[in-house]
Amino acid sequence: MRKINNLVLAALFLLTAVSCAKIDSGSVGIMFTKWSSDKAEYGGVVGTCKGFVWYNPFTRSVFEYPVFVQRKSFDNILVNARDASTFNISPVLAYRLNPEKAIYVFTKYRKPLSDIEEGYIQTCIYEAYRTCGNTYTSDYLMSNREEFEKAVRARLDESMTKEGFIVEEFTAQITPPPSLRNAIDAKNEAIQNALKAENKVREAEANAKIEIAKASGEAQALKIKGDGEAYYNRVVAASLNQLLVNQYAIERWDGKLPVYSGNATPFINVK
Repeated sequence: MRKINNLVLAALFLLTAVSCAKIDSGSVGIMFTKWSSDKAEYGGVVGTCKGFVWYNPFTRSVFEYPVFVQRKSFDNILVNARDASTFNISPVLAYRLNPEKAIYVFTKYRKPLSDIEEGYIQTCIYEAYRTCGNTYTSDYLMSNREEFEKAVRARLDESMTKEGFIVEEFTAQITPPPSLRNAIDAKNEAIQNALKAENKVREAEANAKIEIAKASGEAQALKIKGDGEAYYNRVVAASLNQLLVNQYAIERWDGKLPVYSGNATPFINVK
């Protein structure tokens, strides 16, 4: 009898354990009927639930979806530009399930988020990149990456929001083909060389202006100096000429005052 009681207790404990589910606060639970052909029950779904949930494990079950942000890195994909150049893209997506659409997602997929990531979400990402990539040439894509990434994000937002997912963040590393990478490097090198040449021209022009200004200053200084020396020489020459005339007159004078008439005075100052 005791053994039967123990078996009954064990059965009740097991039944209690399998008929109770605990839905975390960061998740949403979906209770559904295992066997139902009633279309009004929307594929057997009874409704959403949280916390401790009791149910009949023989006829019903509970599925749990996390509604906090999920981050997923996807495998590299090859995307062709309009001119047939192939880009290697490594996307990273941060998203979350819209709780209001949890029933829709469960009814349509009946799979955990990890499986949906590898299926529908990955397809959305690939489709967004490939569709947008075909509208850009490789050169324009590399020169306008921000525009390209915005176009991809807009298309991804549209497709995922419709299916009940909210995109929080979306980034990707875009690697161009080697031929384009070499062309870009060559172009950048040419631009750098042109800038260096332009800087050298500007430097030469600046140095020339400095030399011209320096030469002009020196010439101006020489002119001022020459004008001063010329003026000095003229003054000295004029003075010397008068002195020489006076000296010559003195040397020729015999000591006698000249005889003269009128109011004229002798040119020699006897004093």
